[in-house]
Amino acid sequence: MRLSTIVLNGAETAAIVSSKGLVPVTDVNTAYNKWWPTDIFNILQTGSLDAMRQWYCNGGKERLEKLPAILKEHAFYAPLYRHPHKIWGIGLNYVDHAGDLAEKAPTGRPASFPKWDNTIIGHTGTIEIPTQSEKTTGESELGIIYGKECKDVEPENWLSVVAGFTTIIDMTAEDILRANPRYLTQVKNFDTFFSFGPELVTPDEVDDVMKLNVATVINGKVHARNTVSNMTFPPDFLISFHSKIATMYPGDVISTGTPRAVHINEGDVIECHIDGFESLVNSVRDLKVSQ
Repeated sequence: MRLSTIVLNGAETAAIVSSKGLVPVTDVNTAYNKWWPTDIFNILQTGSLDAMRQWYCNGGKERLEKLPAILKEHAFYAPLYRHPHKIWGIGLNYVDHAGDLAEKAPTGRPASFPKWDNTIIGHTGTIEIPTQSEKTTGESELGIIYGKECKDVEPENWLSVVAGFTTIIDMTAEDILRANPRYLTQVKNFDTFFSFGPELVTPDEVDDVMKLNVATVINGKVHARNTVSNMTFPPDFLISFHSKIATMYPGDVISTGTPRAVHINEGDVIECHIDGFESLVNSVRDLKVSQ
C-alpha cells in the first residue's frame, strides 16, 4: 500500500494510491464505513496503518478502483506530515560520499545528526538556499519511517517496527560545514532543507530494500547513483542502533545517507529517484539572488 498527503480545499489530507490516482481517505471512510484518521501522522500514531494494510490486501485494493481518484499530475502534494518527533540524518553512509568531502568514512557508529521540523517541505516545494551559504548541496536519500513506539530493537527484528519507506532530498550548507565540522547541526537545519515524500511505501511493496538504487538527479542528469547494499550501515543496523539511543515513536524518520552531495543553484530542479518509488522533485531558489 502507498499513502500520500495532498491538499484539498485548503487542507492537507491523506490519500491512498490506486492505479487511477489518489483516493482521499475521507472518501474511503464514507464509502466503506471506516473510521481511519485522515492524516498520515495520526494514522501512524494510532496504529491504524496495520488495519488499513490488512483491508487493502484483502480486497480493499480492488474496492479503491470503484472510487473517484485524483490524477497524480493534477494533485497538489504536501509533505507526508510536518511534525515528526525525531528525524535522524546519517552522514557519509556511502564511502563514495566521504571521499567527496575528503573525510574518512565512519566505522563502528554511524555519523548521525538531528533534523528539525522547520526544514520540512514536500514534493514540488521550493528549496531555498540561505543568504549565509555560497555552496549548498542537495542529497537524495532513502527514508525509513518508524511505525511503532520501540526501544532496543535488534537488527533481525527491524522490519517489525517499520511503517514504510519514502524518498528524501536532504540539504547541507557545505561551505559553512567545511569551515568547521562542529557546525553540522547548523548547516543541516535551515528552512526547506528536508524534502519528504511524495509517497509512504509499505514494506510489502518492496521486494528487497538492499537492492534499491538511489540516485540524485539535477536538471534531468543523474549526478550520483548507488545501491543500498553499498551502505556502510544498512537499514537494519540503523533502525536498531537509533532505537538503542532513544525511544523511537511512530512517524520518526531515518534519512539513510546519500550516494553523493551535489551543488545546487538558483533555478535548478533536483530529483530523488529510487527504484519502484514515485520520484521526489523540487525546484531551487537562491535567496541571495531573489533579494
